[in-house]
Amino acid sequence: MDNGPKDHFTARHYAAKDSRGPLPFLNPTRRHIPLSLADVKPAPTAEKQTADETLGKTTTDSVYHVWHSRDNRKGRHAISVTADYAGKSSLRSSSSLVETLKGMAKMFVRYPIWDVSYDVALIYTIGSIVWCINGFFVWYPLYRPETEFPGEVDSGGGISALVGATIFEVGATLAMLEAVNENRTDCFGWALEKAVEDGLVVAKRHPECRHHHGNRRSLFGRPRRLANGERGRTGDKGDHEASTSPDGTEKDSEGSDPRDKRVWSWWPSWYELRTHYFREIGFLACFSQIIGATIFWISGIVGVPSILGGLSTPAENGIYWVPQVIGGSGFIISSFLFMLETQEKWYRPALGVLGWHIGFWNLVGGIGFCLCGALGFGAANPAVEYASTLATFIGSWAFLVSHCPLLP
Repeated sequence: MDNGPKDHFTARHYAAKDSRGPLPFLNPTRRHIPLSLADVKPAPTAEKQTADETLGKTTTDSVYHVWHSRDNRKGRHAISVTADYAGKSSLRSSSSLVETLKGMAKMFVRYPIWDVSYDVALIYTIGSIVWCINGFFVWYPLYRPETEFPGEVDSGGGISALVGATIFEVGATLAMLEAVNENRTDCFGWALEKAVEDGLVVAKRHPECRHHHGNRRSLFGRPRRLANGERGRTGDKGDHEASTSPDGTEKDSEGSDPRDKRVWSWWPSWYELRTHYFREIGFLACFSQIIGATIFWISGIVGVPSILGGLSTPAENGIYWVPQVIGGSGFIISSFLFMLETQEKWYRPALGVLGWHIGFWNLVGGIGFCLCGALGFGAANPAVEYASTLATFIGSWAFLVSHCPLLP
């Protein structure tokens, strides 16, 4: 299913037991990788038994790492077990009531501001709240004219729109950085809680996680292991040297693959874009999102009363309403791609996946913002103006619904 060079991830990643995606001409979005026996510690009381049982084997054949492209960007891990193993292990499904409540509780006790994925969610949530306030400024006076106060629509609506559009631009930029800093190694340690089966102990390897989310020293920096003294990748100012092989894959001075020493990247190389990212659904979604947010930002700047009030009708249509339509269309495309990324088939909605519902409500929000701009061309008609402002109001709340679940 992979059409390009297989040098973005590790060899073990491409040798996965199961690899699939919603569109055959794009990169797979999920893989099932057998748990290697190198990841398993024999129980102290069963060392001889373990040696006999594992003779000639390289994997457990009962526990699999589950790699999802979205989860990899977010620094999350998951495992899948066979039915026989599930019946006699202590592992608890992440969708169980207890685990769900634990995840909800983390929203109120954990604030990992060093985690770019957390910051993306938090910033978009704040931006959505600002847009909801904007909706009250511009729509509610049309619904209840007696509640309007001086400057509410022009100043309140214009300034809040600029603030909201700016926050969305920052969020889209961070989401783009999140997409190009996906982890390229077989990093699944956090999901492997202690479980006993046939004398084997599957050990948790939390300290060895190589996702950048584990760095608690700075927002843009190295994973925890590298921050503690390991040499970095090409471009790091340490003593690490690297070369590039004929196929474009970098090799360090010791001949090892530098992907396991990856540090923060601000933008991928052209080779990485051509062979991987332009075929990656998550990257394409983030790319569409930042283009849409940037163009939409133009209307936010123009919407300030001192600028918008001095424009002619043709100028207002061209630099205020058109950017809203194009920007909203970018949000629609990105939301659809985020939904598609979670699906096994392009035509089958992933109703049981939280990420799909996040994408769906983002889609509703994008449609609302796009409709606001499209209807804005006829804003001289009171009924059309009402529909335009209502579309923004509904879209703002849809964005807020979609982003709140991301906080855990």
